[in-house]
Amino acid sequence: MRRAQTALEYLFMLAAALILVAIALRTVLDTTKQLQQTVSSYAKAVRKNVLEDL
Repeated sequence: MRRAQTALEYLFMLAAALILVAIALRTVLDTTKQLQQTVSSYAKAVRKNVLEDL
């Protein structure tokens, strides 16, 4: 009985760790997407200002 309980506890810990990894991965991917959009809009604004100054 103790072996089954230990295995079940291990599986719960593994599930919790995977959930934390998934949350971290999602946060990183969302941040990367937002950063890409911000840099892209900034580059467009700079390009527009440079072209207006020519």
